[in-house]
Amino acid sequence: MSEPTGEYAITTPHHVAETAATHSGPSGLSAYVAADVARQVERDNLSALIQAAEAEHGAVSDKEVQSLRDQLRHARAEQDGRITVIKV
Repeated sequence: MSEPTGEYAITTPHHVAETAATHSGPSGLSAYVAADVARQVERDNLSALIQAAEAEHGAVSDKEVQSLRDQLRHARAEQDGRITVIKV
């Protein structure tokens, strides 16, 4: 990370720390943990945004979610050249 850093002490189960250390690679455990915490902060922020949007506009139905997934899948297939769309 190119941002200023600080030292923090955390407590975690031994097996979690050992497993993380094996996955951390050359960047080291601190960078691995920092990246994971950053991802969790992004998820927490997204969750708060979704809750605010649902409070204002109502929840999105499963049918709406599936429809958007289908549209995204179709668009990706079109971009990848797996399908051709002819517009008339």
